Amino acid sequence: MKRFLIGVDLGTSGTKAALYTPDGQLIAEASQEVPLYHPRPGVVEQEHDDFYRSAAQTVNQCIQSSGIDPRDVAAISFDSQMAGVGSVDETFRPAVRFDSWLDMRCQPYIEYLDREYGDRITRLTGCPPTCDHGPKMLWWKEEQPDDYRRINKFVMPSGYVAGRMAGLKGDDAFIDYTFIHFSALSDAQAGQWSDELCGLLGISRDKLPRIVPPWEIIGEVTNEAARDFGLAPGTPVAAGAGDTAAGALGAGVVRPGMLLDTAGTASVLAGCTDRFTPDVQHRALLVMRSVVPDLWVPLAYIAGGGLALRWFRDQFYNTLRGEPQPSDDDLYDRMTAAAAGVPAGADGLFFSPHLGGRICPAEPAMRGAWVGFSWTHTQAHFFRAVLEGVAFEYAYYLNILHSLIPELELIEARAIGGGARSRVWNQIKADILNVPYQPLQRAEFATWGSALIAGYAVGLFTDLAEAATRTTAPYGDPIQPCADTVDLYHRLAGQYQRWQDTFAQTFRSLDHTPEA
Repeated sequence: MKRFLIGVDLGTSGTKAALYTPDGQLIAEASQEVPLYHPRPGVVEQEHDDFYRSAAQTVNQCIQSSGIDPRDVAAISFDSQMAGVGSVDETFRPAVRFDSWLDMRCQPYIEYLDREYGDRITRLTGCPPTCDHGPKMLWWKEEQPDDYRRINKFVMPSGYVAGRMAGLKGDDAFIDYTFIHFSALSDAQAGQWSDELCGLLGISRDKLPRIVPPWEIIGEVTNEAARDFGLAPGTPVAAGAGDTAAGALGAGVVRPGMLLDTAGTASVLAGCTDRFTPDVQHRALLVMRSVVPDLWVPLAYIAGGGLALRWFRDQFYNTLRGEPQPSDDDLYDRMTAAAAGVPAGADGLFFSPHLGGRICPAEPAMRGAWVGFSWTHTQAHFFRAVLEGVAFEYAYYLNILHSLIPELELIEARAIGGGARSRVWNQIKADILNVPYQPLQRAEFATWGSALIAGYAVGLFTDLAEAATRTTAPYGDPIQPCADTVDLYHRLAGQYQRWQDTFAQTFRSLDHTPEA
């Protein structure tokens, strides 16, 4: 019997590969940076083959360091960043560089689609057109027609690496269904491309890859790829998923009412529901298909939520009463310990965490703010306000989710990412959201989610949700909300949102003020 599974996470700035047993035991892991290219201001690109090479090298490292027989690998699967878009020609070679989600060239097309077709796109895809496959495709079509003609199919990084491993041709290109909400071109509920939206955007369906379930075996490892990756020829390759979808699966968020808090550089709050509920009114939630059939993952995020903590540490906590502080991880512990001594609500101090603009809903002119501070506020107050600001933003997302599904009962929030290690922050979030917070033992979730997909693809698991639940262990007991603090935070959350409305209107007007 094949004894091992491989999951590979193709991130924006790095690739991670991990080798697992089917019961979730980590055998080996490896990571490698992937470069971003900035040929001109506002342009951010990547090379498709950097994804392939980094995947090959990290998988090879896992095989070599573990000492396993490559023939014992049952299957491999990839997940990847979800918002950028790549492309291949008829021979499955890159047609143009990967157009990163960080690239801003398509902004005029985002604004055009939002203005002309925003409600219809949101209703069909589950996402407002501020998410950017469709606008990026339009940019290539209108601004670079010669390049556009070379494009046979648009693909995602996971689809490119898996397809190249399996020796696919351009017409065989695929995208799994966890990505299609980002496309501006899909009927997400039907799981297919929308003829209506393709017509409105003027994008030919011939340019779009076939849509497959994440566990479809799209091919087998070729002899050439076997040499590159250190795998046995003929190893099955599963289609894979988007990184957020794989992370949710790996964290065991597989029942309606569960939440996933990814407390990383970006702060992401994702839910789990059994129905498709596009957020047409607010355009804040992005409704993604779960890897698990018939489940949906509505989510929203703060682009620099976790980054705000590091910014505050480096700019405002580098000295304490005139004494320099070392910029290490222990300083976070001292900062949160000080914040724990501040009353809930930070004595009336609020923080807006949108230092680079608000993403959900799209308010690109917004910037960060503190409001309500006085002579009595200390460094600890300001840091507690940062921690609370992220959680108040989460509460806004949950209020929208409850308005869409009033009967949804929240079970627990599962916390992953660097910020999940902070008991103080988890307690603040539990109190503001009024839901138990459960840290998890596993350190890496996207690669395990991809490995689960690979195992399901070859029949090692008969039930994805059951396998994810069984193999994801909690770290200690869940942190329960404190009833007295919940009531206080409920009132403050409303005040926080009123400040956000004021900030949005103010920054919007400033952004359009003519220069003197």
